[in-house]
This record gives sequence, structure tokens and C-alpha cells, in this order.
Amino acid sequence: MGLFEPEPDTPVTVTAACSGQLLGGGGPLCTAQSAARSLPVRTLAAVRAVKKDKKGGVEEVKKEKRPIQDKDRHKPFGKTAWVPVDDVFILKYYPRTVYGAAEAIQMLKRFQVLDFTPHNQPVYIDLKLDMKLEKKKKIDPFVSTVHLPHPFKTAINRVLVFTEDPNQAREAQENGAAAAGGAELIQQVLEDEISADFYLAVPEILPKLLPLKNKLRKKFPKSKRGTVSTNIPKTLELFKTGHEYLVESDCYIRTQIATLNMTTEQISGNLQTVLMDVCSHRPPSAGPFIERAIMASHTSEAVWFHHEDVLPHLGQEGGK
Repeated sequence: MGLFEPEPDTPVTVTAACSGQLLGGGGPLCTAQSAARSLPVRTLAAVRAVKKDKKGGVEEVKKEKRPIQDKDRHKPFGKTAWVPVDDVFILKYYPRTVYGAAEAIQMLKRFQVLDFTPHNQPVYIDLKLDMKLEKKKKIDPFVSTVHLPHPFKTAINRVLVFTEDPNQAREAQENGAAAAGGAELIQQVLEDEISADFYLAVPEILPKLLPLKNKLRKKFPKSKRGTVSTNIPKTLELFKTGHEYLVESDCYIRTQIATLNMTTEQISGNLQTVLMDVCSHRPPSAGPFIERAIMASHTSEAVWFHHEDVLPHLGQEGGK
């Protein structure tokens, strides 16, 4: 009896998987059990996590990037070391140095002496703000005017007051308004016969000033900017000598705060006034408002500084 010849009266079961090997010859004999084990297994890719919105549509769930906490590491993530050993090094391999506010001002003064640049050049700050609120809400870009404790401008701002009350118009001119009047001033403003740095108005005349909206644009009187008021003397005092700044590109503030020939205490006082006014535009429960702060003069390099050093400890990042 050969190797593959079955015994008489013995049933033989041949599977479909083994028939090819038997017909081809020379292969080992396959049983039903071994054929079942050799069947191919199909692997399926995992389905992306999706969620349905309120309208019934399907949107993909994006994983939030977790910030890297490297405070307890022997070196910062992606850097060579925390502090360079040599006095000559490549900046991108080490963390950026952030100075105190007073030290940053002193550095700008030293840069001016070393570079032989004008001593009365302007000092600027560049702030990046966190405009997010709860439940996907955001703070709208705003414009604000503050009264600096140490003004750096010698010229007084020209202020025009819109009012139809003769007594209010006379009061405005007595308090230093460049012009005051009612609807008769609208055509003069449109034809550029009268211009001003700020335009104030009483609430009653606002509907008549709509033709000036495209002309004045951001200078158009608005209650959010404080240019609509019934207290004309107090409002005039603020805008005649006030300093205006605004939020640009959704979350940045770039504005002048002083000149370099002012003392360190004067520059710090103006800086504190601007930062406190900026932080007043966000509720204290929302967390820190300023993400990073930079100071520079007109000709110097930028210096990162700790804005927390300037703000009061109580309500440091809060609203009014």
C-alpha cells in the first residue's frame, strides 16, 4: 500500500482548499481542521470618531493638542538647555529670555547710548491678548482712551462736539472744544472744512449724524468708545489729553506709551495705566488676558518682559 493510498472501506473527506494540492501532486495531505486555520483574515481600519451637530450633520472630532509641560525637565522640549553656558550662542537653541519691566526699560536706554540714536525716540509695547470666553464666545476688538499720568505729547487733541443745545455748545467751547454745533456742522465735515482728532456727541443728535458714518468710520461717535455722553466737560478733558489705542488683527495691541528720555518711573507709570485699562475689558473669571508682552524703542530690538510685575497683585488680570 502506497503512502497516500487509503485502506479499503475507509471514507475519505477532501476539502476544496486541499483539492488543488492533491491534483497538483507532491504536496502534503490537508485535513478539514488545517484548512480552516489557513483561511485569510481581513483586518478593518478603525472608524474615525464623529459626532452629530444640532442640524443633523456629521462632523469629525478634532483632538485638542495638549501643551507640553517641561518645567520639571532637565531641558526644555526641543531646546539644547535652559541657559547657555557661553556668552555667544544661537538663540533658537535656548528658551527666550523674559525680563522684568524695569530691567527692560533700562535695556532700551542702554541700547540708545550704544547705538547713538535719538534720546527722545518713542517707546512702544506690543501685546497679544487671549480674546476667548466661555462657550466659544470671544471678546470683540475694542478701542479705548486712557489718561496717562505722564503725557508724552505736547499738542492737545482737537475735539468736535455735536449738540443742538446752545447751552451745551457754549459749555463745550468754554472747555476747549475746537468746534461745537448741531446738524449745520455735518456738511462742513463732509467737505473737509472742519476736521478733528475726536468727535463727541450727545445721545439725542445721533440719528442725524448717520450721513457721517462712512466719512468718520472708526471716529464716528459711539457709546462703547465713550464718545457719546451728556457730561461734556468731563468727556472733553479725557479726549483732549487722552491716549487712544485699539486692538488690531483680532488680538494684538501696538501702541506708544512714552519717550525714551523720560525717567524709568514715568515710563513704568504709563505702562501700568495702559495695562490696567487693557485688562479691564475682560471679566476676571476668564483668566489671564495678556498672553505675552514686548517692549521696544523706535530703533532698538524687541525685549520680552513680565507684564505681571507692573499690574497690582489684587485683581491683577481682572476687570474693573
